[in-house]
Amino acid sequence: MNMRKAVREPALWAGLGISAAVGLLFYVATAKSIESDSRERFGNLTRTAQFAINARIKNYTDVLRGGVSTFNTNPDFTRERFRHYVAGLDLDRHFPGIATINYGQHVAPSEMAQFLAEVKAQARPGDGYPDYQVNPPGPRSSYTPLVYIEPVERWPAKVGYDLESKPAVAKALAESRDTGAISTSGQPLDVLTGPNRMGLGMRLPIYRPGMPLETVAQRRAAYVGTLGMGFSVEKLVQGVLDELPMQGTRVIVADAGSGTTLFDSAASPNNPSPQRSFNDGHHFINQLPLDFNGRQWNAHFSIAKNGQYSGFDEWFPWLAAGAGFLVAALLYALYHALASSRMRAIHLAREMTRELRESQHELQLSHEHLRRLAAHADQIKEEERKRIAREIHDDLGQNLLALRIDAELLANRTSHSAPRLHERVAGTLLQIDTIIRSVRQIINDLRPNVLDLGLNAAVDWLVADFKRRTGIQCELLETHREFKLEDHYATAFFRILQESLHNITRHAKASYVRVDLRLTEDGVLAMTVADNGQGMRPGTRDKPQSFGLVGIEERIRILGGNFAIHSSPGLGTTIAVSVRIASPRVSQTVKPMEEIAATI
Repeated sequence: MNMRKAVREPALWAGLGISAAVGLLFYVATAKSIESDSRERFGNLTRTAQFAINARIKNYTDVLRGGVSTFNTNPDFTRERFRHYVAGLDLDRHFPGIATINYGQHVAPSEMAQFLAEVKAQARPGDGYPDYQVNPPGPRSSYTPLVYIEPVERWPAKVGYDLESKPAVAKALAESRDTGAISTSGQPLDVLTGPNRMGLGMRLPIYRPGMPLETVAQRRAAYVGTLGMGFSVEKLVQGVLDELPMQGTRVIVADAGSGTTLFDSAASPNNPSPQRSFNDGHHFINQLPLDFNGRQWNAHFSIAKNGQYSGFDEWFPWLAAGAGFLVAALLYALYHALASSRMRAIHLAREMTRELRESQHELQLSHEHLRRLAAHADQIKEEERKRIAREIHDDLGQNLLALRIDAELLANRTSHSAPRLHERVAGTLLQIDTIIRSVRQIINDLRPNVLDLGLNAAVDWLVADFKRRTGIQCELLETHREFKLEDHYATAFFRILQESLHNITRHAKASYVRVDLRLTEDGVLAMTVADNGQGMRPGTRDKPQSFGLVGIEERIRILGGNFAIHSSPGLGTTIAVSVRIASPRVSQTVKPMEEIAATI
C-alpha cells in the first residue's frame, strides 16, 4: 500500500504540473487572440476615420470648385448674388466645419481707385457690409482685398482685408495663380485659431472665361481673383469622430511639413498640450496619412487596450485557462487510467480485431457468392436470350420468309391479270418486309448473330449500327487480327460496348466517339470508349436508379478485370476496361464485311 501511495504522489504532482502549464498556454493564446482581434478592429475603425476625413476635405474642395464655376458662368457677380450662393449651401447643416467663404479680387495699384468705386457702388443699406476700405494700408506691388465674405455678420472686420499683406499668403496665392491649383499656405487663420482649435484656409484662382490658360503667362493675364474658405480643423475632425464609435480614442492631427499640431482630441482649455506617451505597451497605436490638397497631414490614433476590451474579453482568458487546466487534468487522468489497464485494453483490442477479421472474411465470402450468383444469373440471361433469338430466327423467321415467298409469287401472277389484287398483295409484301425487319431487330437486341463470328465482327457491326442510327461520327481502332474468345468474354465486352454507346446516345451530347479494342502480346484484352461530350457532373455515378455504369463495372469484375472511368464537365467521358485472357486463339485474317452482313 505504501508503494502504491509512493507511485500515486509523483503521478499526481506531474498531472498538476502539466495541467497548469496547459492552462497557462491557453491563457496566453486566448489573450493574444483577443488582443489581435481588438487591434484589427481598431485598425479598421481608424482607416474608416481616415477615409471620412479625406472625404470631408474633398467635399470642401468641391465647394470651392463649384463656387469658381459659379463665378465663371456669372461674370457680373454681385454682393447680393454671392450672399444667395453661400446661403444656398447651408453651411451650418451640410458643412459645419466651414466658417466662411470669401472672394478676393486681384487689383493693381493703378486700378485701385476704379476698384474702390465699383465696390462701393454695390453697397446697399442694411446688407451688413461696413464702409469698404482696403486694409492694412500701405503701398504694395499688387493687392488682393476681400470683396465678399459670408456670413458677413460674423466677419465684418475682414471686409477689405488684403490677403497679400502677409508674405507667406502672397507667395501661396502667386503659386496658385500660376499653376491653377488650390492654394494651402498652411498658415493658421487668426480669427479661427485659439486654445485647442486651429483654423486653416484654402483658395482657388478665378480666371476670366474664354481666355487661354495653357501657359503661366496666359494664366497671369486671365487672373481675376481668388475664391477661398476658412474652416475649423477641430470641427472637421471632431465631426467625423462623433459619427464613428471611437469613444476613448485620442486623435492627433499634425502637419507633416511643419510639425504643427492641428488637432488634439485630448486637449482642453486647461491643458492645451497634453502629454504624448503612447509607447508603454498598454495602447493600440495607428498613424495614417491625410491628403490636404497636396499637403500631407498625419493622423495619430491611440486608445488604451483595456478600452477596446469588453467585460467578457477581460474574463475570457481566465475561463480559457480554467478550461485548459480542467481538460488537461481530465486527459491526464484518462491517460493514467488507460495506462493502468493496458493489458486489458490490448486483450480487448485483440479480441475485437479477431472478430473484425472473421466478419470481414465472412463479408468477403458473401460478396464473392453474390458476385458468382450475379455472374450465373447473367449467364443464364444471355443463354435465354440466345435461345429465344434462335427460336425466333428458326421458327418465326422461316415462316415469315415462306409467307413472303408465297406473297411474292401471288404478286407476280396478278401483276397483269388482277391489278387491284396485285396492289393489295404488294402492300402485304411491304408489311411482311416490315415485320421481318422488326423480327431481325428483336433478334439483334436479344443477341446479335454476329457475335457467333467473333468479338471483332460484333464490334464492327455495333459501331456501324451506332453511326447509322445516331449520325454520330464513331471511329474504331483495333488490331488487324481476328481472335477467338470464350463466349462469356465476347458477350461481356459486347454488352459493355453496347451499354457505353447507349449512355453516349442518351446523355453525352457528343459529336465524336472513339472505340479502341486491342489484345496485347501478354494476353490482356483492353477496350476504351471515349467521347467528346458534356462529361459527367459530380455525383452522377451515385445517382439512384442509375445502373448502367454499375452494370459495366460488375460485368468486368466478374471476369476478374479492371474498370476505370475518367470524366470532367465539358471535357467528355472515357471508359476503360481490361481483362487477362488465359489462352486466346489469334488469327491474322479478318472476316469480310460481306460475311458479317450475311450473318446479320
